[in-house]
Amino acid sequence: MPTPVRVLESDDPAELLRFAVTSFARGPVAVATLTGIRGSAARRLGSHVVIAADGGYAGFVSGGCVEAAVAAEALLAMAEGHDRTAIFGEGSPFFDIVLPCGGGITIAIHVLRDVGAIEHTLHNLAARRPAALCYDPQQQALRCAPVPERPGWDNGGFLSVYHPVTRMVISGRSIEAQKLAQLAACAGYDTLALGPSLVADDIGELADAYTAFAVLYHDPDAELPVLHRALQSPAFYIGALGSMRTHRARAERLRGMGIPETDIARIKAPIGMFGPTRDASSLAISVLADVAAARLAAFA
Repeated sequence: MPTPVRVLESDDPAELLRFAVTSFARGPVAVATLTGIRGSAARRLGSHVVIAADGGYAGFVSGGCVEAAVAAEALLAMAEGHDRTAIFGEGSPFFDIVLPCGGGITIAIHVLRDVGAIEHTLHNLAARRPAALCYDPQQQALRCAPVPERPGWDNGGFLSVYHPVTRMVISGRSIEAQKLAQLAACAGYDTLALGPSLVADDIGELADAYTAFAVLYHDPDAELPVLHRALQSPAFYIGALGSMRTHRARAERLRGMGIPETDIARIKAPIGMFGPTRDASSLAISVLADVAAARLAAFA
């Protein structure tokens, strides 16, 4: 049997699914999915490890302590041509593999027969649409499914849920905007910094339910058209720079433009998770943390 070797350091679902498709073109592939958690766990239900026939694997179903063992189990499944289930931590037969969190996890290992469902899922994600895959252990098959509210077992199948990457739209002509754009890009967000050539009317084409707006102006007149358009979008986060006093004045101006109170209440101001901050780097960290928390709350 090949020796399992991590070949990709990533827990991004789309990247892992692409790895499955490209590896399948060269030979057998298995997708291991976290389908059960007992106690605490480092990863959420539906997390994956993808294993190629040469032993190369990618992804995480724990903090990194069981992935090589999962890959070894997957290689056995590929050799036998049958799916299998592995249990680690609490309730596991692997006494030498202990989860630091003290809990236990169940991993469903599926030997891919085709990648059509995965390719369709990737197509949806590229089009910024949510998607779901259902693993049927009885049929040993993976198929597309309607998107549920959260991952888990349903009618004998396990549903994994995938959401598009966060789109971070940053509007502002300031050092704060520059620092936030750098940090958001490092976090893997689809980062769009609005330049002078992009007018407010274009913003609606950029925003969807997976979009976060950071409006970082020191000029109230410049920010109002951007906020107006952002509030007409389904964005899950809209934040604006400025103090509470600044925001009260901003809210009055928005009311004067006919913006309903329910929409004005969507604006997080002062922007960020903590404050006040006195430097651009701290503000960028505060905003990105706030966006990440809002994303988890919206799409748990």
